[in-house]
Amino acid sequence: MKKNGQRVGIEKIAAYPCSMSLDLTQLARARGADPDYPPQTLMASQRSVNPCWEDPVTMAVNAAAAMLDDQDRQAIEMLVVGTESSPDQGKPISTFIHRFLDVQPHCRNFECKHACYGGTAALMTAAHWVASGAAGDAKALVICTDQSRMHLGNPWEYVMGAGAVALLISNQPDVLEIELESSGYWTSEVGDTFRPTSREEAGNTENSVYCYLDALDGALTHFEQRAGGADLADRFARHIYHVPFGAMAYRAHRAFLRRTRRIGRAEFEDDFARRVRPSLTYVAQVGGTYTASTFYSLIGLVDSDDLSPGDRLAIFSYGSGSCAEIYSAVIGPHARERVSALDFQRQLDRRHALTVEQYEAVEGERTAYIDRPTYEPPLGALEPVYREHYAGKQRLVLRGLDGFFRQYGWS
Repeated sequence: MKKNGQRVGIEKIAAYPCSMSLDLTQLARARGADPDYPPQTLMASQRSVNPCWEDPVTMAVNAAAAMLDDQDRQAIEMLVVGTESSPDQGKPISTFIHRFLDVQPHCRNFECKHACYGGTAALMTAAHWVASGAAGDAKALVICTDQSRMHLGNPWEYVMGAGAVALLISNQPDVLEIELESSGYWTSEVGDTFRPTSREEAGNTENSVYCYLDALDGALTHFEQRAGGADLADRFARHIYHVPFGAMAYRAHRAFLRRTRRIGRAEFEDDFARRVRPSLTYVAQVGGTYTASTFYSLIGLVDSDDLSPGDRLAIFSYGSGSCAEIYSAVIGPHARERVSALDFQRQLDRRHALTVEQYEAVEGERTAYIDRPTYEPPLGALEPVYREHYAGKQRLVLRGLDGFFRQYGWS
């Protein structure tokens, strides 16, 4: 949408799915559960796992580094990082990311935290800034980067994950044009899920589902008010929903359609398969990615569906606590070529497959060094992961901690 005569949206997009994966049917068997439960009930088949030498900083840099050229680095005057996984309570990880991406110094940078909504908050802040024209043709870089905490043996263990997505925001929306005046939002203080300490995650996961649906309803009401009572039933070619797990999109789309028209089960299943299911292609393989969720869905949708430039999407983001937003966006003229160039399924297939025992050891190691002032990651603990996925590949890694100072370097 033009604001003050300015088009705005995503010019480039890239993603980093981590270097290791866990098959969720194997996890279910190890937990004595039905192996069909993750793929059939949750619509989740795998999750990404970080080694101890990766963290939200390295994932963010590794997502964005190859996407940016020298002109981009000079044009970026705003860098916003959406995350709920920052390793520091004061220092923003955006400063590390700015440094290692070699972005020019005349750049605002900050971290945006609002649970899973933080990435969309970062995107909207950047998009409105670009659209204002206040900085001319300057660009913004938005990165969403998160990793789950250890939840071994808990019912929600199947919906954990990790990953990062980088978005270059400019007045050249080759991938996705955001219609800034077509959005609806909703806020309500709830205690569904939260991270009260550097190690713990608390709340009520079942209640979170209902909070999500309440927020969707509230955001849709606002969208309809701002759209002047327009019929939303067939307004959008495709729908993207925040997905802590794929089946949440199923519930969300059912709630959306019930607001707009009476629909039978068979018709709903067809509509879901056509307008939503393609967006789950990759999120089913990376797990819960928090702030990056909707953007992994965007990559999956563009890569696996027959979309055309100008097709309109509805994108819904939810963050516990809570805030939600649904907004309208249009597929850009170069979306398919930009997304296809990521060869993202190949990236996923190249991850090192972990056994359940290896996964448990990795989670334990990553948790054990939280809050420690001194730490050196054991690079040889998961042979051949470091050798095959990092050594000589110029990926950023965590070298260690020295008196709480985080030391990073290129592999």
